[in-house]
Amino acid sequence: MIEIINRPKGTQDILPDEIELWHYIEETIRSLTQLYSFSEIRTPIFEATELFERSVGETTDVVQKEMYTFMDKGGRSVTLRPEATACIVRAYMENGMINQGAPRKLYYMGPMFRYERPQAGRLRQFHQFGIETIGSAHPTADFEVIEFSVALLRQLKLEETKLTINSIGCQKCRPQYREALKAYYLEKLNNLCEDCQRRYEVNVLRLLDCKVDKEATAGAPSILDYLCDECAEHFDQVKDLLVKASIEYEIDPRLVRGLDYYTRTAFEINTAALGGQSQILGGGRYDGLGEFLGGKPIPAVGFAAGLERIVMLLKKQRLDIEAEEGMLVSILPLGDAVFHHAFDFASRIRRRGIPVFVDVMNRNLSNRLKHAGRIGTRLAVVFGDNELEASIVTVKNMIDGSQAQVDAAYLEDYIEEKLELS
Repeated sequence: MIEIINRPKGTQDILPDEIELWHYIEETIRSLTQLYSFSEIRTPIFEATELFERSVGETTDVVQKEMYTFMDKGGRSVTLRPEATACIVRAYMENGMINQGAPRKLYYMGPMFRYERPQAGRLRQFHQFGIETIGSAHPTADFEVIEFSVALLRQLKLEETKLTINSIGCQKCRPQYREALKAYYLEKLNNLCEDCQRRYEVNVLRLLDCKVDKEATAGAPSILDYLCDECAEHFDQVKDLLVKASIEYEIDPRLVRGLDYYTRTAFEINTAALGGQSQILGGGRYDGLGEFLGGKPIPAVGFAAGLERIVMLLKKQRLDIEAEEGMLVSILPLGDAVFHHAFDFASRIRRRGIPVFVDVMNRNLSNRLKHAGRIGTRLAVVFGDNELEASIVTVKNMIDGSQAQVDAAYLEDYIEEKLELS
């Protein structure tokens, strides 16, 4: 007996019973991006491996442990995208979008891939939505991105969320902070986890993001004490705009984000409702990313949100999502000889913008009606040879059980009228 093939570990099937939640989220996103004048961009699911090594950072866990990287048939190293910001900036530069005026406000939605230990809210293929404002160095761009993230969660009716912000400085002020961190962690080094001992040498800021040695960060120096005047002023303006907009936030000087390309503003929105996987979205400013990728420095800011975690939170809150309407009309032909009439009726009704299901199973009327009710049918159209010879069909109301004989030539008019009245 041939063994059944199951889905790969760390992936999931999104079934019809759950898809309404996904549609609700996606439609909310598209509606809000339109209000904020963000345009959609779609990039390839795989890119040159070097793109992520340069942008995300060779010393990060993403590059060292989590990327799906392979050689293609042309001998090129390619990687399934672990995140999208680098892809967006690459597309921005490659397609000359810099010549289209600044800022460019872009959004994306789609699957990402990371080889991680699967658990609730953490998959190997997962979905992200994100926005990027490219071309503006002004604090108002940071504010708008944060404001959008807050507005999105509000539109989705998500509760128990908390906004946390920080500034991680720039290339001018960060070196001094790195030295202060190294001095702090030096005497603790032997007691740190293996990853942190490696990070100490290659990227000491990553120690603040460690999930194992959390206690060691408690007395670490704050980056806010090392900001240069320009970074401090930028952060003050972002905070002032949030206060004026009545957006509540907390400052966390340990918030550094997980990727190397961030500068200045960093932020996250978390929830206590999902246990260990508390982060819903995160982002910040990344003014140096364009230069990392071989172009000119391009100021930019954005965020990414995990859609699976939003789905989990909506389920936990038991949000009442208005169900999509079912098939409204089902065509139930009795006998193979009348099937072509069934598709003709369906085509006529669909031209009125009404969803139609044609039953193509060879089963009795009772079972056909049972299935029609299961898929949300409101009106069932039943006919066989005898009815068609008389140019009539029977229309059964699946809600109240009533039925009527209708002239086949005017079927779509009758259907449309009955649905408008119900």
